[in-house]
Amino acid sequence: MSFSWAKPYQPMSALGQWFDDRLPLPRLVYGAIGGGYPVPRNLNYFWNFGVLAGLFLVVQIVTGIVLAMHYYSSVDGAFNSVEHIMRDVNAGWMLRYAHANGASFFFIVVYIHIFRGLYFGSYKAPRELLWMLGLVIYLLMMATAFMGYVLPWGQMSYWGAQVITGFFSAFPIVGDPIRIWLLGGYAPDQATITRFFSLHYLLPFVIAGVTILHIWALHIPGSNNPTGVDVKSEKDTLPFHPFYTAKDGWFAGLVLTLYCAMLFFAPNALGHPDNYIPANPLATPAHIVPEWYFWPFYAILKSFTVDFILGAKLWGVLAMFGSILLLFLMPWLDNSPVRSGNYRPVFKRFFLILVLDIVILAYVGGGEPSPINVALGQFATAYYFAHFLIILPLISKHEATLPLPSSISSSALHGEAQESAPLGQTAPAN
Repeated sequence: MSFSWAKPYQPMSALGQWFDDRLPLPRLVYGAIGGGYPVPRNLNYFWNFGVLAGLFLVVQIVTGIVLAMHYYSSVDGAFNSVEHIMRDVNAGWMLRYAHANGASFFFIVVYIHIFRGLYFGSYKAPRELLWMLGLVIYLLMMATAFMGYVLPWGQMSYWGAQVITGFFSAFPIVGDPIRIWLLGGYAPDQATITRFFSLHYLLPFVIAGVTILHIWALHIPGSNNPTGVDVKSEKDTLPFHPFYTAKDGWFAGLVLTLYCAMLFFAPNALGHPDNYIPANPLATPAHIVPEWYFWPFYAILKSFTVDFILGAKLWGVLAMFGSILLLFLMPWLDNSPVRSGNYRPVFKRFFLILVLDIVILAYVGGGEPSPINVALGQFATAYYFAHFLIILPLISKHEATLPLPSSISSSALHGEAQESAPLGQTAPAN
């Protein structure tokens, strides 16, 4: 679809024309994020978090490369090298804290990005592959973050590696060989830290590659929008530049200000104090927990306490992996013809309950395994799976949705009450 405002790329100099004739990279960038890319005109601030995720990926790659220049990937030197970076390298403390807190902010913006996709139906046709590529990025982030957590070789690093890789031993026959292969031995040691450092350095570049595919898949159908209505005319869109570059730019400045505030004033707020103790295989911490962004999945794992047929540990591991794999099935679990949760009153209520449920799982995952927390985690885990496997399919089949606007422009420029036309199964708005 071509629009009158979409001006073709024109080099501004003879050198630019020469370069464009031989390698049209500026033309490609202009068409992807410049004035030649049409974007729905009603995107709200929840659509800024995709750009923020890319920004924090760059922060992690740049700070990680510099930190790798001073890090020793050895059992005897890893912990001391981190202390060396903090104390002796120029601005090393800032680089280390920027990398550690950058991981947390990366997960924060990605979680908001995922929840936005769930609420506004960004997994629905024709964006199924776009959604799945985003989940692949998320899985790669989890693997990268886990391996990075091991590298400081503190107490929580060592025992985190011991516990997390121990999940695989729950699988009959193949479990123990997989765990030994991951660790390079029977317990976390030199082989573990060497291969984890190698993979932790490599995987961000794999994430960058999949991110390019993710953006490519986005440009084929175009961006979803808060109404869920497809683009129908030129009035429904704006050029990405300058409208959304300005919007993304100031919002990125706001988030980076919050990031810097944490970096300078509360750099250890999201870390664990036990990781400032050198790893000791003979002293088990009183409470082993992963980083905060893994807490909901850790709660699901801990919720299985009864040895039923396959054993509690295996059921917990299967449920933990299944809780992520369920998200890949969203395009088929939710068959509602309406994308946006704004026009699905029943879906909206249960979505808010799901968000609360995940917050409860995070609380349980990071807390002590008391009887109350275990029971709370079991209830929250049961609801999580019921939401996706039972509640959501029933809602999509029987829900009476609200009237959709006739177009994006009618919603954005004149209010949703005017020129509305029902699409799919609808009911009068209250």
